[in-house]
Amino acid sequence: MSGKPCLREWDAFASGTLLGFLAGAGKPSNAGVVFCNTLPSFNFKAEVMATAVMNMTTAALDWVSIAFDAPLARAVVFGVHIDGHLVVEVLLIAVILFQLTRKSYKPPKKPLTEKEIDDLCEEWIPEPLHPPITEEMKLEPPTLESAAGPHTVIDGKEVVNFASANYLGLIGDDKIIDSCVASLEKYGVGSCGPRGFYGTIDVHLDCETRIAKFMGTPDSILYSYGISTIFSVIPAFCKKGDIIVADEGVHWGVQNGLYLSRSTVVYFKHNDMTSLESTLEKLTRGNKQAEKIRRYIVVEALYQNSGQITPLNEIVRLKEKYRFRVILEESHSFGVLGNTGRGLAEHYGVPIEKIDIITASMGNALATDGGFCTGTARVVDHQRLSSSGYVFSASLPPYLASAAIAAVDHLEDDPSLLTTLRSNISLLREGLSDLPGLTIASHPLSPIVFLKLKKPTGSFKNDLELLNKITERALKEDSVFIVSTKRSVLDKCRLPVGIRVFVSAGHTASDIKKVSDSLQRVAALVLAEHI
Repeated sequence: MSGKPCLREWDAFASGTLLGFLAGAGKPSNAGVVFCNTLPSFNFKAEVMATAVMNMTTAALDWVSIAFDAPLARAVVFGVHIDGHLVVEVLLIAVILFQLTRKSYKPPKKPLTEKEIDDLCEEWIPEPLHPPITEEMKLEPPTLESAAGPHTVIDGKEVVNFASANYLGLIGDDKIIDSCVASLEKYGVGSCGPRGFYGTIDVHLDCETRIAKFMGTPDSILYSYGISTIFSVIPAFCKKGDIIVADEGVHWGVQNGLYLSRSTVVYFKHNDMTSLESTLEKLTRGNKQAEKIRRYIVVEALYQNSGQITPLNEIVRLKEKYRFRVILEESHSFGVLGNTGRGLAEHYGVPIEKIDIITASMGNALATDGGFCTGTARVVDHQRLSSSGYVFSASLPPYLASAAIAAVDHLEDDPSLLTTLRSNISLLREGLSDLPGLTIASHPLSPIVFLKLKKPTGSFKNDLELLNKITERALKEDSVFIVSTKRSVLDKCRLPVGIRVFVSAGHTASDIKKVSDSLQRVAALVLAEHI
């Protein structure tokens, strides 16, 4: 007998055996069995086995369909008739999905040998800790070889320094140096402990009292590091679920504080009060939930990234209208704005108690280091247990606290420093008024004279390259030290880049003429093709 008839007989045998097995509750049946006497052995071809399996599967599906069709013959769900075939198909899909989602990897039952472990370790390539460093990322800033006063030394050459925020010109002041020497002789250099763990020294308390008295607030608190002040204060008061409305131009320290707070952060357009009011309106209008949570407005008094001054009178009006609290960062306005240098509130004539929280670095106008937060006694006391920068950092070295006290005393005793500073700012702005390819974007009272391109290239990278060429040539050819905007990959500020010229009360008219002439000449050469 040929192979073809034998195939049909095998199909019948397989189907009959399966049906008999199913009908007999697991016992094989002889129904439909046809023996093939011509088969010399059981070495069947692949097509024979495949056909047999298909017939067996079809027979099983038919049987299951018959089994399900009887009870579901009249079942209708949402207008769809449910029969046995549909149930079987659903079950098959479920089985397929289950098989696809199963883990294909099974760990070995026996442990790896030492050699296998060594081989795996040699083959393993860890993920890099940081992205690849490009040529643009490699920055080698000039190294100062003397104090960062109005004049400093770089690479053995004296230069005019317009790159340091020494606004009152107090770096190198004799009274401040004497106070530091006396403090070093009495207390040594460091405190060797946080404020809450034997790191509090009487000079810290004296400094906090002096700043609070100068600012006209009930109390203040010192921090060891200037930039850590703001990004410790914000998370101390703002928590997950709170709402923060912040200016899009705030510097990285503020941005980091916003991130650490885990609050809902909404940005408004830079120094645009119409945008701020629109944002506050959207957040509060018809939102009863917003009335039950804490809400803050976070702004800088004088923006580091633009040199603009925030309109505090409008901020306070909107704060009271929409019932928000205000956190004001005054690192570049403290000791600069106002008739006596008390900051933005004095400049606008706003009562200091209308501002909920004020922070500032002491590394700019006071020519020392560290920072402070000032406000009500409750605001200050809360930070002594809840602010990470205060609780976990070693306290401010005593001689720096002494220097801060001496600097505040100096400012209070000699307000002419502010007059000189403003005169220098006005003189510089006049000298840079018709700068080729660059325009002044900062406020007339800002000691940060911010220069940006009149015609940006449209690329952050290309703009920065042009500005860097100007600053590098000014230093190399004219011994004028100025800096362009520097932002790390962590900085999310998207304001235009520019050149920042930091004016000091310690600069002379000849210093200002020198930087003006240098920028006029170098900008014309570098931007000749761009203008």
